[in-house]
Amino acid sequence: MNQKLAMGFDFGSHHIGIAIGQRLTATATPLAIIKAKNGIPDWQDIDALISDWQPEVIIVGLPTNMDDSPSLMTRRAEKFANRLTARYQIPHVLTDERLSTRAARDHSRAERIDDLSAALILETWLKQ
Repeated sequence: MNQKLAMGFDFGSHHIGIAIGQRLTATATPLAIIKAKNGIPDWQDIDALISDWQPEVIIVGLPTNMDDSPSLMTRRAEKFANRLTARYQIPHVLTDERLSTRAARDHSRAERIDDLSAALILETWLKQ
């Protein structure tokens, strides 16, 4: 993937964090937090980000329990990832997001940290 861009998502029922990153430095930058209603985003917000950044791959954090069993949000995040790929024709990868929100809280005092969580999820994938 070299310098090609990857877009990361931290899926949530009420907010979805989005970050952008690239493999050369294995770093990611928080981009946006968009509102969602029961996990459904305003697709126009994502349309604009995809159009502006044109990522090669989409990374979606997969919420699982500490024992690797699916959480209540696991299936919803998978469905969201599938919708992203179907809508934008960009492949997606699901990656473990356990403890990303906790790590984001350790790095920020902001009220909303979903975009920072997305950046941490994306960086984890970029460093693999």
